[in-house]
Amino acid sequence: MEAATATFIGSSIGICRPAKSVARSGFLATIGQDFVRFPRKHYSSVSYSKPGHRRVAYGSRRCMGVRASLSSSSDSSGSIASIAPLQLESPVGQFLSQILISHPHLVPAAVEQQLEQLQTDRDAEKQKEEPSATSTDLVLYRKIAEVKTIERRKALEEILYALVVQKFMDANVSLISTMASSSTDPSGGVDTRPSQDEKLERLHSPEAYDMIQNHLALILGNRMGDSTAVAQINKLRAGQVYAASVMYGYFLKRVDQRFQLEKTMKILPNAVDEGETDIRKVVSSHPEAFSDGISPGGLGHGLKASRLRNYVMSFDGETLQRYATIRSKEAVSLIEKHTEALFGRPEIAIALQGTIDSSKDELVKISFGGLKRLVLEAVTFGSFLWDVESYVDSRYHFVLN
Repeated sequence: MEAATATFIGSSIGICRPAKSVARSGFLATIGQDFVRFPRKHYSSVSYSKPGHRRVAYGSRRCMGVRASLSSSSDSSGSIASIAPLQLESPVGQFLSQILISHPHLVPAAVEQQLEQLQTDRDAEKQKEEPSATSTDLVLYRKIAEVKTIERRKALEEILYALVVQKFMDANVSLISTMASSSTDPSGGVDTRPSQDEKLERLHSPEAYDMIQNHLALILGNRMGDSTAVAQINKLRAGQVYAASVMYGYFLKRVDQRFQLEKTMKILPNAVDEGETDIRKVVSSHPEAFSDGISPGGLGHGLKASRLRNYVMSFDGETLQRYATIRSKEAVSLIEKHTEALFGRPEIAIALQGTIDSSKDELVKISFGGLKRLVLEAVTFGSFLWDVESYVDSRYHFVLN
């Protein structure tokens, strides 16, 4: 398996992602180490990738029905910006954007149709015979094939995104569309939105939500219950926390599915209910979540034992690494693009020593209640991403591991 490890501001379980997708975004590429740690066991821990050179700036009847319904809508020319931060650019993505706005209930049918077309195109591409090695058209042929592969991958990414957005819409949860701060709203619009914490909580199992609560406690510390207190942080750090939490949500949904299945079949390991995770180890290995506005003295406040945490800790090293792997390049790219669309490109510079200078990056003032909302949304985004990646892969195989 060709993978490099990305951390969610560095959990000791790590997050693995395809190696070729590492050097892209200023958020995932700058995520450091020591974010949320599980107690170390005696197996070898997951390795972390070191920052490398990177850019600083970051046709069926069903088809006919969907298209007819879309063309008859007066809202079809609207923008997806009102419901999600990332603007879809491919023809497939723009088509699904319009359906999301005008007829969101038709998105699954439209996706089925688009996946069938992608599969047909890929099959036709495989059946074509490559020109002989002596042909002057060989280079051109391969270039055209490469372009088509890139186009299909982009369409696939945007299909995944449309499905994630549609799941938020089905849950009646609105995504934060931008973090652009202003003189009247320094929080970038987060603090002015009504709370959706209860809606987001209902989208997770009780065991998974216990883990999410611990994740929040490690980020917010003793300010977790003080929703009105304000922290001043730069967008780079906020974006790191958001992207890290998306990856955490992806991992959490993956292990929770296995946990729920084994619980139903009554084959959970005894270690799940025996003893409690040593919270002191979790806290002692967790550094200050932010450099501004949050005191490390509060870390550990609100942490509690979790059956799902104990279950995860029963994994051997190889299983843990496999479950901490983001399986597709498309999913990694989607996390990067969504985070950048939400927070914008951070103003950072990379020194010769490899350190990151974010002193010129824009600062936002956001309440701890707003930070909690950001993290809950991000974790849910990651959970939905796991769901839709699995769904799409069952119809159009693209996950390599």
